[in-house]
Amino acid sequence: MVDKMSRYKYAPLLVFQIFLMVLYIVFTTYGGDKEVNVRGFEDTHVMIFIGFAFLMTFLKKYCYSAIGFNWFLAALVIQWALLCQSFFHMKDNTIFITKKSLLEADIMSATVLITFGVLLGLASGTQLLFIAIIETAVGCINLYLMEEVYKVSDIGGSIAIHTYGAYFGLGVSTAMRMRKPTGPDPPGTVRLDGPSYASDVTSVLGSIFLWIFWPSFNSGLASSDSEHQRAVINTYLALAAATVTTFVLSAMVNHKPGKIEMEHVQNSTLAGGVAVGAVANMFISPGVAIAIGIGAGFVSVFGYRYLSPKLQNLGIQDTCGVNNLHGIPGVCSGLLSVLFAALATSEIYGAEYADIFPAIVEDGRSPANQALYQLIALVTTLVLSFGTGLLTGFIAKIGLFTPLAVHERYDDELNWDLP
Repeated sequence: MVDKMSRYKYAPLLVFQIFLMVLYIVFTTYGGDKEVNVRGFEDTHVMIFIGFAFLMTFLKKYCYSAIGFNWFLAALVIQWALLCQSFFHMKDNTIFITKKSLLEADIMSATVLITFGVLLGLASGTQLLFIAIIETAVGCINLYLMEEVYKVSDIGGSIAIHTYGAYFGLGVSTAMRMRKPTGPDPPGTVRLDGPSYASDVTSVLGSIFLWIFWPSFNSGLASSDSEHQRAVINTYLALAAATVTTFVLSAMVNHKPGKIEMEHVQNSTLAGGVAVGAVANMFISPGVAIAIGIGAGFVSVFGYRYLSPKLQNLGIQDTCGVNNLHGIPGVCSGLLSVLFAALATSEIYGAEYADIFPAIVEDGRSPANQALYQLIALVTTLVLSFGTGLLTGFIAKIGLFTPLAVHERYDDELNWDLP
């Protein structure tokens, strides 16, 4: 009976897919050529389906799930996110789909994949898909608050995407804590919660894809050519500086002195792209972009070396160390946006002032008030993401979503027909 029922464990997702189809038939149409020249969609698509997927293949027996569930989740979430985001901007009860809205849906799907990194190997497929549906809906509400109520600047999504996805995931992980068996492993036990030489190689391949395309991710929603170019330059320099810092620090703090830890290379090299994201389009100067990258490398490497073990001792699992790549660097980026919003003037930004800080020009905000709204948006995101993640995690623990037993974690055998 159990085997027969397992055939239909993903069937509710087909029902949800049909529900989405109906919503698209009723509410959507093509948006014409208004936003056809939006940049970054193709590169961001590569990041979502190759970069994130292969980054998560570092677990020795979970590579099928890392790639497969990444694909499954992203394909579902992109459709759902496009609707959730667009419902706030309907015209005559119609959603006009454009290349820009597809890019925004891709970007929103990154929040779910970031959360997936926290729960990698810890949550069942049905749990992940349930979490994705809830997280996307709440994430779009948070994004609406940021864009339409607080009117903050966050071009690279360091607040709305990285911070939100990381702390939603940590909220879920906190709720789903499972007591591990105490004492040494029984003789012959093979630990699956770590990499192999081959899986680490495929994982760093994903990192390289993300690294290469991250400037497109941070600059895709720029309003002008100069803003786009500035976001690309700042992101590229921050990534480069974070990479150099990561290699140097990894050899310094590794428990085997002088040896580089591949976990740091896979993740901390990308932290500069997160840390600069909220300010990538601002006039921060190339030198400051490099400084941000150096700081992000420090924060991320030290987080992996010292903070992650402390969270694990508290029972909060974070398989990919998402807190160190997306969470803390995302918060730092949000705080940087507070600083640079306070320093913004029309003399510095010229005609771009209204594009980057619309509330200052349209609503008469002072730079100090804009900085306060940037801070409020960051705090709102932290509270909303962790709180709803915690609640979602408690719901996902019920038997309906087939939570994993300890011995079932980090293993493809449960979900895949293996060769």
